[in-house]
Amino acid sequence: MSGFGAALPPADGKPKLPGSLHANRRLSQWLGFSADGRVTIAPGKVELGQGILTTLSQIAADELDVDFARIEVTPAATPDSPDEAVTSGSLSTQDSGGALRHACAAARAIFIEVVAQRTGIPPERIAIVDGTFIGPAGAIGSYWELADQALLETEARPDVQPKAAAARRIAGTSVPRIDLPDKVFGAARFVHDLRLPGMLHARVVRPPARQARLLALRDGALPAGARAVRDGSFLVALAPTEWAAEAAALQLAGWAEWSAEDTLPEAGDLTAWLREAAGRGERSEVIRRGEVVPAAASLRRSFHRPYIAHASVAPSCAVACWQGDTVEVWSHSQGPYNLRADIAKALKTAPDKVLVRHREGAGCYGHNGADDVALDAVLAARAVPGTPVRVLWSRAEELGWSPFSSAMLVDIEATTDAGGRLVGWRSHIVSNGHSSRPGRDPVPTLLAAGMLAEPFPVKPSINPPLAAGGGAPRNGVPLYTIPHLEIDTTRLLEMPIRTSALRGLGATLNVWSIEAMMDELAAAARVDPLDYRLQHLDDARAVAVLQRVAVMCGWRERQKRDGWGLGLGFARYKNTGGYAAVAAEIEARERVFCRRLWIAGDVGEVVNPDGVANQYEGGAIHGTSVALLERVAFDRRRVTSDSWETYPILRFSDVPKVAVELIDRPELPFLGAGEASMAPTIAAIGAAITDALGIRPRALPFTPEQLASAT
Repeated sequence: MSGFGAALPPADGKPKLPGSLHANRRLSQWLGFSADGRVTIAPGKVELGQGILTTLSQIAADELDVDFARIEVTPAATPDSPDEAVTSGSLSTQDSGGALRHACAAARAIFIEVVAQRTGIPPERIAIVDGTFIGPAGAIGSYWELADQALLETEARPDVQPKAAAARRIAGTSVPRIDLPDKVFGAARFVHDLRLPGMLHARVVRPPARQARLLALRDGALPAGARAVRDGSFLVALAPTEWAAEAAALQLAGWAEWSAEDTLPEAGDLTAWLREAAGRGERSEVIRRGEVVPAAASLRRSFHRPYIAHASVAPSCAVACWQGDTVEVWSHSQGPYNLRADIAKALKTAPDKVLVRHREGAGCYGHNGADDVALDAVLAARAVPGTPVRVLWSRAEELGWSPFSSAMLVDIEATTDAGGRLVGWRSHIVSNGHSSRPGRDPVPTLLAAGMLAEPFPVKPSINPPLAAGGGAPRNGVPLYTIPHLEIDTTRLLEMPIRTSALRGLGATLNVWSIEAMMDELAAAARVDPLDYRLQHLDDARAVAVLQRVAVMCGWRERQKRDGWGLGLGFARYKNTGGYAAVAAEIEARERVFCRRLWIAGDVGEVVNPDGVANQYEGGAIHGTSVALLERVAFDRRRVTSDSWETYPILRFSDVPKVAVELIDRPELPFLGAGEASMAPTIAAIGAAITDALGIRPRALPFTPEQLASAT
């Protein structure tokens, strides 16, 4: 399967099946029935705190006509689960939900056909009530009675029709999330909680600088039971307890001699470095559309954002154990099969020698350290065959060594006619690539792979193809109606700081810059910002969310208050996903505070309204944090923002009040919600700052220092 999931069109010539089912066609991969009345589903997507397992369970229960409580979910694991690539891109419901709905509909049809053949009752006269088949005279069998008949050892048929929207009774309701009780009551659900017999603990000794090499390691006495494990510049302390491993790692750090040099750009002149590095980068066309239209005026602006960290609340963790030439890994990776592929490459072994079992970790917003720490555990455990080894990163490692979201720069020129209406748009987006996820390159991209005695090259990150949403140019094409478009991107081929996917990828800068331009163009045309957007939209669903959020926040009735501002932001994620219109109210004091957010969303069919609202809320709160606070700091050798003091995120006391309203369209396909609201929230906060202070920010985050230089 493609490393970018079912978003890419198939090229295998097989009849098209929905979502991930196309590449994982056997029904038994997806679900099974047991004689004791349980239904097991086995999606390849993983739970990251987004509630996907609940959503998929609702879809399965509805399509099979069984009670929701009967559904059990098997965590993703290689090689048994469907290979659904990576849980990312707001595609889980679309790719996995679509696949599971079709698979369950196919299973339901097979069982009805078997019962019809055995009883002579026409299939159309057989109903299903909580797994029991009902004929004209009563019960005539059940899924459970046929559970051992191997009826699912077949490929899904493409001609199966799932239920009509009106026939669904569980999808569309706010079923309580199945993963929350364990989390609320502190059950040992996370990979961090995993304790195996005889398990050892390990801590990695990190170099003092990027690209540093370990030259020598002095001898010395470590705490009782502790030992050092080294492979090239990869150095780890192994001990029976966490505390002993921590103490041993500190001692090893004092004994290590490293080669180090300045490899990072000047943090205070990052914009200049981006422009200079772009001259050596890889420029490509994103879109050319329409003929040049004569213009009466033009507006040129540049926008910038820094490197951004994932800042997961709990540091990354993994457990590994070798048995012979096979290693078993417990990981909170977003892509078990992709992780397996890269571990196998790093070990120079076959993928079937690596077993990856998903265990939940801290919620994450993209490619954080979960995959890296898994290879750390594998390398540490290789020194003690038959013994499980647990590696837990420190806060400094999580904030200092995880992949970051790339710093970016975009230059935009918009042209308008005499009436102020847009007639042309040119933009150039400069950025490192936004994906170094495992499994997508011939060489492994995991952190430790570049530190081995025989190191693998650290290649510049790539951008996903536009068919999968793009990376740096994601949402770089305005959804507004503009006769002439010219949009280019330059991928930097120098990567001083490792970059990869973070929620929204390039959309966080692109949406804000587009929306900021729309606000400034509206002001020049003396048109209300909402009306200016509506004048340039021919997408009825886009118009609907903007009109809904305007009503929610009282846009038409707003009154100016000193020190307060109200702003709008809008986007359709990836221009193909969920819609979000956001209104933000800010208060400007010693710094900017976001006090309220209103969100109108449209994700097509809403399976779990509360879950979708949670995703919109979470994305908006994340966007608020990025807008107001977040920026990776570094000197010429290392990342220095490696604590909560140096990399602040939004605190609970500063979280705005959030109101969400969803436009449910049960007859339309699923669209993802997880990343839809983040970028429009940033845009709305930027616009609200302009409304309050009369200045137009050009760089993230919107701190007092940054705003002081805004115009």
